[in-house]
Amino acid sequence: MKALVLAGGSGTRLRPFSYSMPKQLIPIANTPVLVHVLQGVRDLGVTEVGVIVGNRGPEIEAVIGDGSRFGLRITHIPQDAPRGLAHTVSVARDFLGDDDFVMYLGDNMLPDGVARIAEEFTTHRPAAQVVVHRVADPRSFGVVELGPEGEVLRLVEKPAEPRSDMALIGVYFFTPAIHEAVEAIEPSARGELEITDAIQWLVTSGAYVRASRYEGYWKDTGKVEDVLECNSRLLDGLPRRIEGQVDTGSVLVGQVVVEAGARVLRSRVQGPAIIGSGTVVRDSHVGPYTSIGRDCLVSDSRLEGSIAMDEATVTGVHGLRDSLIGRAASVGTTGRGTDHHCLVVGDHTRVEVAA
Repeated sequence: MKALVLAGGSGTRLRPFSYSMPKQLIPIANTPVLVHVLQGVRDLGVTEVGVIVGNRGPEIEAVIGDGSRFGLRITHIPQDAPRGLAHTVSVARDFLGDDDFVMYLGDNMLPDGVARIAEEFTTHRPAAQVVVHRVADPRSFGVVELGPEGEVLRLVEKPAEPRSDMALIGVYFFTPAIHEAVEAIEPSARGELEITDAIQWLVTSGAYVRASRYEGYWKDTGKVEDVLECNSRLLDGLPRRIEGQVDTGSVLVGQVVVEAGARVLRSRVQGPAIIGSGTVVRDSHVGPYTSIGRDCLVSDSRLEGSIAMDEATVTGVHGLRDSLIGRAASVGTTGRGTDHHCLVVGDHTRVEVAA
């Protein structure tokens, strides 16, 4: 089996960050979402991976390279513009050949893994096997209607009146039968080749299409609040690890990671939290569910439930919560008092807030 990982989307819901970086490289617990996805693929025993990239391909390639450090062999496959999920299958046709493959959206987090579902696919080998999850409002998703044995009866993309609360969540298993389906369908009303249409073509043609329910944690990291929630979820599972320097004037409580080369000086860090390599935290309080990236400076500040990306600086801010601070961004104070700030600050930005 091969894998096709999709990393070519533009990420309009994650602006301003997606103006300056691919959305798939947003860090969750100090690791890019795309790297989490690749690790999930590797855990399935898959080593041949095609990564679909758009105009941010060089940035993605700079981070994941040829995949060797993940135990993978990665082929970067360019797509000229986002033209639908089924279009990526067509673009990757030469790479996929006649092999079965798993298709995985590069901005979806499924930390509990889909190994059980992969085994089901291998055992039953339907023409396609989709992964579904019960959602409160299915109108924003591809919706799947299921038969009593888990067979797919019908798929509808973003229905106004859903007949099911089972939504497609971004992981699909395919045999080579999908290629005929992709060639047979036409672009949808929004001008894209929809993977739901290709799967529905298989169903209509009488092919066996199966669905498996994913019961673990799942998050589409398409919005800032989703990124922060997912960060909290992953930090909860981190074991305590102290490799950097922590002075005698500092206190670490609970699940705290201080990476090699980081320094914690006269500060309190309450986990779950992670401090990246090369970062200095001094005279500060880092609260739960906070990820601080590499080569950052946090000085005379208090923050919690937040993400500070690589090379960010937070100085003199005593109430930073539920915030996302971009790469090399700077957050400081004006001297006027307040007790709480919630910020979304893009890369290379400087912001001053009331002290």
